[in-house]
Formats: sequence, structure tokens, C-alpha cells
Amino acid sequence: FLSFLPERTNLAGVRHILLVLSGKGGVGKSTVSTQLALALRHSGRRVGIMDVDLCGPSIPRMFRVQDSNVHQCDSGWVPVYVDQDKGISLMSIGFLLEKPDDAVVWRGPKKNALIKQFVADVAWGDLDFLIVDTPPGTSDEHISTVEALRPHKLLGAILVTTPQAVSVGDVRRELTFCKKTGLRVLGIVENMSGFVCPHCSECTNIFSKGGGEELAKHAGVPFLGCVPLDPQLSQSLEEGRDFIQDFPKSPAFPALARIAQQILDGTSQQNP
Repeated sequence: FLSFLPERTNLAGVRHILLVLSGKGGVGKSTVSTQLALALRHSGRRVGIMDVDLCGPSIPRMFRVQDSNVHQCDSGWVPVYVDQDKGISLMSIGFLLEKPDDAVVWRGPKKNALIKQFVADVAWGDLDFLIVDTPPGTSDEHISTVEALRPHKLLGAILVTTPQAVSVGDVRRELTFCKKTGLRVLGIVENMSGFVCPHCSECTNIFSKGGGEELAKHAGVPFLGCVPLDPQLSQSLEEGRDFIQDFPKSPAFPALARIAQQILDGTSQQNP
């Protein structure tokens, strides 16, 4: 009789899963993943980040836990916790490398196997949100991640772009990937959207403006907001500080808070 009971997986306690995607590198997916996790944590939610950017794992450094080690428990790997309350937990290949400068020179099958391990063998426990930080593109890692997560409560994807046309074009391809794989797009974030001068508060659109909003309108998906370039945000990421807590007067703060609130509103409508 027991063999007919559904098998409990390590994701059984995860309520929602978010993929942070972009067809282009350098647009700030890890920044958005990090700040979204902090904003959700400050809203009282328990959050995990699964870093599947295997060749460029930056999440551990952004939380200043890059020297931490992963340990084993009865149900698999124990994720690395950012705080004593265990409100944010992380898993990244960055914790598994012998030296921080080691390059991951792997072919697709080995990458795919590790992603499946991150999904199946990490003891995430009870989480309100699991955020998946992905590499650029629409290839092996993305397909493996979506396939491995498909049996679970996959909420959907947040797409990150910068305003200029080259970036928007690459993100348009990511929209096609989402459509082909049946992944619901929760919305688009336009990152690096103008630079607000800390002295006079004038906004300069260094990379043009409005490309993300135009793409969202064209694709018929929500536009979650613009996040301006902000030296305080860069500083907090370099030093592993909590930007949401330390810089509430920053021009990027309300934009990030609004994005997190829209995600919360979307999940509450989905699960009233």
C-alpha cells in the first residue's frame, strides 16, 4: 500500500517558483534575483535562490557568503543560509568549486545533471518562493531547468532587459522560448533605466528608455517597472549588504519594492 503513496520531493514545501530570464548577458538578472529575494524576505516570506548560472555564479558573492560550504543531511544537500533566521537560502555551483577562480569547462550533459541535482537533492524545506537565477540564452541550462521544475508549482518567469534595442531584441527571443515551453510570463523588468544624479536628482537616459515597456505592450504581458542605475545598489552588491534595508531613500528602492509587490499580488490572486 505504501508504494502507491506519492513520493515526497525536496520541493514539496515550496509554494511558488520564479525563473529570472533574459536572452542577453549583463542585463542584471542576478541583481534582480537578489533584490527580489530581499524584498520578499522583508515582506515576511521565506525565500530560496537556485543559481543555475553554472559558468558565472555571482549570487554567493552578492550575499557575501562566497566562502561557505555545502553540507549533507539525510534528505540531500543543505543550502547555504544568508541570515541566522534562515529566511534566505542559496544553492550555487560557487559553493562547490575548490577554488573561487576555477572555470566550469563542462559540456551540456554534465551541466544538465547538476541542475537536476539542484532540483532533486537540495533540502529546501518550506519556502514561499524559490527564485531561479539563470544564465543568458535559451539553451541547455534553460531547457533542463524548466523540464526538471515542470512537475512542481512553477509560477512563471520574470524577463529582464535593458532599454536599448539590441537587448530588447534578445529578450524577445526569450519570450518565444517561454511560449514554446509553456512557461507563463509574469512580466518584464527594464533594468538600468536611466541614471538619477545623486546631487541634483536629474535623470539621464544613458541607454535610451522605454524598450522594455514597449516590448511588454507588444507581447501582451505585464510591465513590472523600471529600475534606474544606482551607485548605492552597485555598492551594496559589491559589499554583500542588504540594499532594501540600508538604502530606503535610493531612487531604485521604490521600483524594486513595486516589482516585489506585484509578484505578491499575483500569487495571492492565484491562491486566494
